[in-house]
Amino acid sequence: MRARRMRVRSASGLRRVAFRAPILLYRWHLGWLLGGRMLLLTHTGRMSGLPRQVVLEVTGRDPRTGAYHLASGFGTGAQWYRNIQHTPRVTIQVGRHRMAAVARPLSPEESGRLMAAYALRHPRLARGLMRMCGLKTDGSAEDYHRIGQDCIPFVRVLPDEQGARR
Repeated sequence: MRARRMRVRSASGLRRVAFRAPILLYRWHLGWLLGGRMLLLTHTGRMSGLPRQVVLEVTGRDPRTGAYHLASGFGTGAQWYRNIQHTPRVTIQVGRHRMAAVARPLSPEESGRLMAAYALRHPRLARGLMRMCGLKTDGSAEDYHRIGQDCIPFVRVLPDEQGARR
């Protein structure tokens, strides 16, 4: 069964300001207020070649590699997601720590697994994410897995081993 998508308006006006406000915290060197649950991703625009920024929720972490997992709630059409496919070299900032990294989209199967795990750890946040993205779910692990496979691709962001700063 395919995920059921509701109609969602694109962010404009006050909603856009609210979505972009966390970027200002990082610019004002206050990103630490968002803790380790949020990450500032600086990526390169695929058309302009200019740096672009977005603040995303860290949906998981791989303790073995130090990789961060991010979800593209608006699917493969999100600008940041399209940009990292074109230029995977990015800079991330979590709290006060800034580092160069490489961002890679994960397979639909892996995205499904990570979405189901995220929903299990954070059921209320997962329901809110579904509403924000215009998706309906029955709340089961299988449904979240299906949504991760079909609608919400995940990305693995692996910090550079040298810890080079950009």
